Amino acid sequence: MLPILLIQTRADDDVAANELEAVTRLGGFRPGELVPMRLEQRAGRETLDWDAVLDAHSGVILGGSPFTTTDPQESKEPLQVAVELELGRMLDALVPRDHPFLGACYGISTLGIHEGGTVDRTYGEPASAVEIALTAEGREDPLLAGLPERFEAFVGHKEAMSALPPDAVLLARGEACPHQMFRIGRNMYATQFHPELDTDGLLYRMEKYRDKGYFEPDEFDSIAREVRRADVSSACAVLAAFRERFLRSAPGRRPLGG
Repeated sequence: MLPILLIQTRADDDVAANELEAVTRLGGFRPGELVPMRLEQRAGRETLDWDAVLDAHSGVILGGSPFTTTDPQESKEPLQVAVELELGRMLDALVPRDHPFLGACYGISTLGIHEGGTVDRTYGEPASAVEIALTAEGREDPLLAGLPERFEAFVGHKEAMSALPPDAVLLARGEACPHQMFRIGRNMYATQFHPELDTDGLLYRMEKYRDKGYFEPDEFDSIAREVRRADVSSACAVLAAFRERFLRSAPGRRPLGG
């Protein structure tokens, strides 16, 4: 069996562990089907053979990050620079293969910039539940089959795509942030919303990042009340759909996924 790789870039061990647990649970991954890579522990310290890494994994999920892509280059810490360079090398290997990929929040900026899109702070959104609307192309996309045309999802981002890459297919929109999900090729996806966050997950992140600029700290309680009223089950179903569609067996064995 070829597992799916979860690339993480969070130096906080507790937050990284929480992210791994959430992706595993919400994606329906069984033991051995999801393998984490703490890229912030490896970037700049070793040379990764991304072709070999991709050969060993059915697909790649890139989670969120404390890093902000649009920070001025001179203000970025060496770790952030090293992580961004390594993710660029990963995409250099992944994109020509059209290797299955799902980037969430930080992942949409990473894939979007790599493929020629524009990321800036025009469409940032505070931590909240928002309505996502599928486009006509989204309604036809196999990864989103069975999702309602409109559903709730959690967001919280300082930057977003203001212009999609030339070859991107827009799959979902939002009112305040027009580019909530896109696809490159047949198998590479990115979401601005967080499919790996349910109610408890977002409240945990809010507590951890209370003073990091994702919302006004004195609005924590009012945001939490709104969050608890939201139903984000359809957004979280994207993770399970990615697992079902792309998890596969090693060559010569019967595929596990669709």
